[in-house]
Amino acid sequence: MKKYLVLDVGGSAIKYVIMDEEKNIYERGKVPTPLVCLDSFVKSIETLYHTYSDVSGIAISMPGMINPEIGYCFTGGALTYNHDINMAELLSERCGVRVTIGNDAKCAANAELGFGSLQDIEDGAVIILGTAIGGALIKDHKVLSGRRFGAGEFSNIITDYHKPYDGDSSWYARNGINGLLLHIQEALGTEDHYSGEEIFEMANSGNEAVLKGLNQFCLETAVQIYNINQIFDCEKVAIGGGISAQPLLVELIKKNFDEIYNSCYASTLPPEIVVCEYRNDANLIGALYQHLHQ
Repeated sequence: MKKYLVLDVGGSAIKYVIMDEEKNIYERGKVPTPLVCLDSFVKSIETLYHTYSDVSGIAISMPGMINPEIGYCFTGGALTYNHDINMAELLSERCGVRVTIGNDAKCAANAELGFGSLQDIEDGAVIILGTAIGGALIKDHKVLSGRRFGAGEFSNIITDYHKPYDGDSSWYARNGINGLLLHIQEALGTEDHYSGEEIFEMANSGNEAVLKGLNQFCLETAVQIYNINQIFDCEKVAIGGGISAQPLLVELIKKNFDEIYNSCYASTLPPEIVVCEYRNDANLIGALYQHLHQ
């Protein structure tokens, strides 16, 4: 069975695995992400390839606006040197094998589409609750890139029309990880910092103030799921990110969505809200799926 070098490029580390066509992992590791220049980035990947030169191809997930058909990076997020460059072509020339590249959030959606909770749908959405709000739309059982490769970029949705010029009203500020902390601090009347684990430990222990703050966080998430569904008519919406492993989070999102839906004259049917099956390895698995099916 063919094996592939699969990479998940993040802001601090490049996670890598050797994976076969059925997503079995034979080896894994990580190396620091070069942040200074393109040449260092290319050399890092070239070195990994030559360490495992029996692989049949390289599949990559990375941040930025990317044309997945040709692996062209229009932007690179934190990797500012990945700007207006055909990265897949460059790496293929250096390594001598086929290289495919996709946006990280869209790769996470591909993991669910190919192997996870969205295998049985034609149209839907993936929402990744992390530092920001990762997202992807799925149309006709394919991740929708958009004409300019920005479809599903949910982070900068404005949540308050009273403050359209205020970044604090963007969806990522309200429902990213920092937004969760802000909701809890407001509910407790404190500036103390809590980890996600500590927040859910307090919530699951019945702390009423924390539950109130968490419910508000989930209400705002449910509002945006409602809005996305009104625009896109989703069969399913999959929630991902580390905190999606908390059953209480998904329970409160569903509760608030149902209350919103039942109180409005919605012109679309409600989607099924599910949890992403893949978390830490989602970008890797989705990058492989894209490589195999592109």
